[in-house]
Amino acid sequence: MTQVAMIVSAKDGRLTKTLSTAQYVEQNATPFVTVMVDGTLYVAVKEEKRDEEAVRMLAGSIASDLKGRRVERATADVRTLATVNGREAVTAFVEGWELGGYEFSKYQQKKGTKTALVIDGADEREVTLGKTRAESVALSRDLMNEVSDVLNPVGYAEWAVDHFAQTAVDVTVFDRAELERREMNGVLTVGQGSRHEQRFVELRYEGDASKPLVALVGKGVTFDTGGISLKGGDDLSDMRMDMGGSAAVMGAIHLLERTKAPVNVVGLVPMVENAPDNLSVYPGEVITYKNGTSVQVANTDAEGRLILADGLIRAGEWEAEYVVDIATLTGAIHRALGDKIGGVFGEEALAFEMKKVGEASGDFVWPMPMTRAYNDSLKSDYADLKNISTLGFAGATTAALFLEHFVDPKAKWLHVDMAGVMEASKAEGYYAKSATGYGARLLADYTVAVSK
Repeated sequence: MTQVAMIVSAKDGRLTKTLSTAQYVEQNATPFVTVMVDGTLYVAVKEEKRDEEAVRMLAGSIASDLKGRRVERATADVRTLATVNGREAVTAFVEGWELGGYEFSKYQQKKGTKTALVIDGADEREVTLGKTRAESVALSRDLMNEVSDVLNPVGYAEWAVDHFAQTAVDVTVFDRAELERREMNGVLTVGQGSRHEQRFVELRYEGDASKPLVALVGKGVTFDTGGISLKGGDDLSDMRMDMGGSAAVMGAIHLLERTKAPVNVVGLVPMVENAPDNLSVYPGEVITYKNGTSVQVANTDAEGRLILADGLIRAGEWEAEYVVDIATLTGAIHRALGDKIGGVFGEEALAFEMKKVGEASGDFVWPMPMTRAYNDSLKSDYADLKNISTLGFAGATTAALFLEHFVDPKAKWLHVDMAGVMEASKAEGYYAKSATGYGARLLADYTVAVSK
């Protein structure tokens, strides 16, 4: 086992003093090279301008590489980090480093050990911020990776209460009786076939009560079988991650509270398991929501929007000025944008503001059209709406149009569809081959941005 590695510039004199080493480093096309010189393991970083996301990806790659080599500790000088993008990038580097060493090994006998990072000359506040941001993403990843018999709606709500118990976040849990009293009929209906009772969790953080109230609504389907409209496929294990939107909200609230952000925010998380049973909702049944809107359940596998509707109505009851809902909602967004970027729907100016926030945070989003001509495809023959479109296209847009029916018209609303970025298909940069933890940074940073 190598005890220590040193992260240095590729132009460091300790590497260039030997021609063969200098040539090896120079000719290698990768962003960094590991090389042993005089018994010391060096990580030579190529000097080039990089944005913050590139810094995070670089740091994550190095951390993952050294973890594989079983290196206990790596050291770097703050001046070396200044070369990776032309300025000091401590926070981004630390964030990427911590996430690059992430693994979900709770159920494995063999567990890896992260390589510790020491940055000489760094501002400790920048280091702490990087660690806190990474911690928030890792929290979201852990929730998404957890198995559904542990993270069911009841267990999930209990986790939220326990996790935020010693913090400035107030947590309120609605059980089934309270859901019935509050007429949260989407949550009640979708979860009625599961052995695990439905829950709705509210997380309140007042860093500055004078700021506009921001409501973050996250889809919390702890496992999605499709219900009576049963999903096909050989391996549905990743459907435990269908609560990724709620994990993003949990991570965002965690980050805002830990950094003492001067914001006024409420997290709203409906929690259900979508399971087939003789008690499950059947296609063709009708849900009538608290706002009076009736919905024909045309397909029980389009359940996320049915529970988000209750969350959006609740955001209106809170009189939130800004509302963001986030969900692993449609396969259509994956087909449209791939697995590196989510889609954001809503008012154009707000969507482009979120796009800027995403570019800085690493949780990328692309503004998508709200083509309201497609609203006709959501009309039902015997209810106000149905939960799927009759179109054979634009599924992500019609899902957003459905949700808009439950938004307070006075609210500044955005909908984020993160289905495509739910999990990483391969280990890359600071991403492991598992849940991404997408959205925690995006929601937290957007909340801060609209609160200035």
